[in-house]
Amino acid sequence: MATAAPSKRPAPDSTPLQPAKKTHWSQGLLASMNDPNLVVLSDDRIVIIKDKYPKARYHFLCIPKINVKNLKSLKREQSELLRYMEEHSRILAAKYPHVEFRYGYHAIPSMSQLHLHMISQDFDSPCLKTKRHWNSFNTRYFLDSADVIRCLEERGMVVTMTPLAGEKLLDQPLKCHKCIYSPQNMPKLKQHLYKHINN
Repeated sequence: MATAAPSKRPAPDSTPLQPAKKTHWSQGLLASMNDPNLVVLSDDRIVIIKDKYPKARYHFLCIPKINVKNLKSLKREQSELLRYMEEHSRILAAKYPHVEFRYGYHAIPSMSQLHLHMISQDFDSPCLKTKRHWNSFNTRYFLDSADVIRCLEERGMVVTMTPLAGEKLLDQPLKCHKCIYSPQNMPKLKQHLYKHINN
């Protein structure tokens, strides 16, 4: 009995990214991945780019070259891809030996296409303007890469949070990530951060 030939069409999670002709702003990463002014590292699996609107002195995004919309669309077997993304981000970080980085994902990202943030902990950038910017990297809204990988391997999926829970985190009072200081506004926080940067 003859069997049907297997389909040559790639699985949805292995489809190469194709930038659309007209894109919504949330699709902007697809264009940035091909911008030679932003690309820092590229191989057959990932591309690392400079964030166009960095929230610190050093802010990079590691993006897979296959179509992975967000954390919720990941499958257990893709934990190896996440490990690869973090590993190559850390290789890049070795070029900045005196810089402290964190590696992680926004629980509810605004941009489509999975991306790992590699961000220095100085948060010294004119693009860091609002409480939401700050809290997106300095509350539980920012999911550590190692925790995301562990969750995916153990549970077969990445557990994030509801949009309501995310909004509450983004709206939390400001608090310094290095000490107990709780400023009233962003200008005071940014002025305070220089004390940590210069120490």
